[in-house]
Amino acid sequence: MPTLIQRVTCCCCAVFVLFAAASVSAQSRATDSTAVVATIRAFHDALGRGDSAAVLRLLAPDAVILESGDRESREEYRAHHLPADIQFARAVPSERSAVQVTVLQGVAWGSSTSVTQGNFRDRAINSAGAELMVLSRAG
Repeated sequence: MPTLIQRVTCCCCAVFVLFAAASVSAQSRATDSTAVVATIRAFHDALGRGDSAAVLRLLAPDAVILESGDRESREEYRAHHLPADIQFARAVPSERSAVQVTVLQGVAWGSSTSVTQGNFRDRAINSAGAELMVLSRAG
């Protein structure tokens, strides 16, 4: 079984990621679920650190980002929303729920909700969000 390296592939209400795997046993699914959660955490941690290179390493070349009522390619996201997402993540703390993970043959996805409260650009922020990341195995 190849080393699990996930890449973000799509984004809905925040982010989507894609994960491909061979047929997996129950033990493999548990390991894969842990890796899915770790990848989602790594994506958010990279945003919070302002590490755009780490964010982009997690995005698959054919990533589709759905955000703010728009659809962007990986390169469009890099040029448009990524800098603002980093600024926002660094300025406004979010509380995320536990990630619910499903692993089904060659696909895994994780969903969660969040509450984000604070101030950004002289505006009070108090929002609830939902996120779905679809992941694929790289390598």
